[in-house]
Amino acid sequence: MAMRIMRALLLPMILLLCWQTASSLGLVSPYLLPPPLEVLRSAADMLESGLLARHMEASLGRVARGFSLSVVLGCVLAFLLSFLPRLEKALDPVLSFLRMTPPLATIPLLILWLGIGEATQLAIIFLASFFPVFLNARAGFARLDAPFRELAASLALSRLDYARYFVWPAAFPSIITGIRLSFGYSWRALIAAELIAAGSGLGYMISDAEQMQRVDIVMVGIFVIGITGWALDALFRRIVIRLAGRRFPELEEA
Repeated sequence: MAMRIMRALLLPMILLLCWQTASSLGLVSPYLLPPPLEVLRSAADMLESGLLARHMEASLGRVARGFSLSVVLGCVLAFLLSFLPRLEKALDPVLSFLRMTPPLATIPLLILWLGIGEATQLAIIFLASFFPVFLNARAGFARLDAPFRELAASLALSRLDYARYFVWPAAFPSIITGIRLSFGYSWRALIAAELIAAGSGLGYMISDAEQMQRVDIVMVGIFVIGITGWALDALFRRIVIRLAGRRFPELEEA
């Protein structure tokens, strides 16, 4: 375990050392790239004042609401369409159009419709994170092998029992993959939305720091976004493996 952590930290430590060396030798302007210690001091000051915690709380709250909505609606719609092929054909043109439309392209329209506020940001998060979970869940529901379908038919199961004991277990690994992808998309979309249509959050913090020419705060925001996203994804993966790793060993390789 210790060796695994050391290997994971090796490249970041090398990059950090190169960064510090370049700053110490004056190879880069401190205005464009502040030294690591300055960025660390800015992060400590923001933590002490509570400013960083407030922005993180705002961002995490938004992504939790938008991401949860995407997961629920994406799984439910995928499940319904797996039993209603005619409805799937009818909805396919609209879903394909929305899937190919970048969520950020809808920001001006969403601001006109919903104003600058939470509703716009949640809509952007939803549009960005819905299709990864929907498409993976839909593929998962379609992966049930023919022998299992025949077994379910021979048992004369109700649709509810068929879904519970056959369809959902078969789709579970794909749904987990879709959820992890969806979270990544929702996290990135949130930051982009906060850069444009927010008064709080990590994206807003970066935008505000850029206007004040505080590159050190911009760097703090970038690191917090990356580390937080990585930590949440790793935590989710660990929880899933702990709860379902024995039944679905393929999850440990994802």
